[in-house]
Amino acid sequence: MSNQDDMAGMSMTPPAPKGDLKNTTDGAMSSSLTWTTNVTVLFRGWPDDSVLMYVLALFFVFLLAVAVEVLSVSPKHKPGTKTFICTLTQTGVYTFRTALAYLVMLAVMSFNIGILIAAVTGHALGFFIIKVRSHGHQPNLTDPKV
Repeated sequence: MSNQDDMAGMSMTPPAPKGDLKNTTDGAMSSSLTWTTNVTVLFRGWPDDSVLMYVLALFFVFLLAVAVEVLSVSPKHKPGTKTFICTLTQTGVYTFRTALAYLVMLAVMSFNIGILIAAVTGHALGFFIIKVRSHGHQPNLTDPKV
């Protein structure tokens, strides 16, 4: 048998992939910003093309973003507490904040304009809350005591 006979029996098309490929295009995310209530945010089937659930998803992402900013301020080390316990607490808060930040990022990756606006607005409000609280606790440096 010659080399040509061996090559004649070989197909140039790749073999068919194995497994269930029926639902490979279902739930495909858009690669451009869209403004619709038909979106998947964080979990398959949520908000499920319902306007009420979409508004709930917007509110949820908004609150997550506010929480990320509020938790960005580390708890202070109180006198008398052990350094290890304080460090462990700060590490726990940091870990929780990072997990929430990733959830906000994943929600924004739905490429939905409403979700993006809710996340940015939540971050802005959280930042504002933190700045207002920090300015309220600062001594007045413009009025020196004589």
